[in-house]
Amino acid sequence: MRVLISAIATTLALMTPTYATAQFAPVITVNDSVVSEFEIDQRIIMLRTFRTPGNLEDLAREQLIEDRLKLEALNNAGLRITDEGLLEAMEEFAARANLSLDQFITVLAQSGVSEETFRDFVRVNVSWRDFIRSRFSDRAQVSEADIDQALGQSGGSSRIEVLLSEIIIPAPPPRAQAAIATATRIAQLTSTSAFEAEARRVSALPSRTRGGRLDWLPITNYPAGLRGLLLDLSPGEVTAPIPITNGVALFQMRGVREVPSAAPEPAAIEYAAFYIAGGLSEAGLREAARVDARVDTCDDLYGVARGLPEDQLQRDVLPPAEIPADVALVLASLDAGETNYTLTRANGETLVFLMMCGRSPTLGEGVDRETIRSQLVSQRLTTYADALLADLRAAATISYP
Repeated sequence: MRVLISAIATTLALMTPTYATAQFAPVITVNDSVVSEFEIDQRIIMLRTFRTPGNLEDLAREQLIEDRLKLEALNNAGLRITDEGLLEAMEEFAARANLSLDQFITVLAQSGVSEETFRDFVRVNVSWRDFIRSRFSDRAQVSEADIDQALGQSGGSSRIEVLLSEIIIPAPPPRAQAAIATATRIAQLTSTSAFEAEARRVSALPSRTRGGRLDWLPITNYPAGLRGLLLDLSPGEVTAPIPITNGVALFQMRGVREVPSAAPEPAAIEYAAFYIAGGLSEAGLREAARVDARVDTCDDLYGVARGLPEDQLQRDVLPPAEIPADVALVLASLDAGETNYTLTRANGETLVFLMMCGRSPTLGEGVDRETIRSQLVSQRLTTYADALLADLRAAATISYP
């Protein structure tokens, strides 16, 4: 079998030299380094597998340009991650998806992403993170007064709020292609009334009765990876389709404002997920409505789940970054005690009854000042990293052969 596969591969290579050459030809040159079409294709597939929002082709190109700039800076500084450190970082990345490294690599391979692509991605980003920490850690120190301000104890703080409209289109495998086509068409809209009409027609969210309109919400309610995408929108603009599990999401910007606030970004979000057979079928939705009528708080769900398999009710307290992207999107618009049952699992066969339990500035009892300190240090290091990367880009020669 190995001989046969090798022979086929050799034959294809001989038959299609032009394609092979084009695949690895330079598409972008960053100083003395090149980015190939193959690398761009691999990064797009990997971003899609990670359910990254936005225009994935543009994002892949930008990330690979930044990777080249980071690598050049790392090489100039003489920094290189050890093989043991790289393996540990890859295992940590896989663990975020509750998978072993071998399982994670298998999932990537099934999507068409090579192990080397994933390895290079982790190598660059972990090495860059360590480089930024070593270079700017002295400047990123946080005082007790800084923590007080973050906790709203010193006043004078503010936050950014966004006024959005939302659509989630169910997209289980049999309907995925049609749903994506519909979402792509809606993403071109600039009229709020047209978006509202589409929300009433195709959205699975309760907000569809209001044309998808949400009230003012803190931008920190949304996943960190989505915030920049939302804040880049002008009023009337719509995000590119955002793939989520068995669905696709869209947001339209209606307004942005800065308001006084004593509320820090949540360090933890507590929520419950109760799983109902039948997905979005009439029976599944009817059962979800029955559960909704019985519960006012997350604690009430224990009564509903009594006598059922333990894994049918899941309750978690997690940092925002560790919450699945589709769940985080839905939780963003919920207050404590509010519910949603538009998401599905198991290829659309299982309905997810979500309930927001609460947001907390701490991960445990009392005020966790060290958690707040870590968040502030991370924010400051990110600011320094972004500034350094901007300088590197301004000084670089970037061309598109």
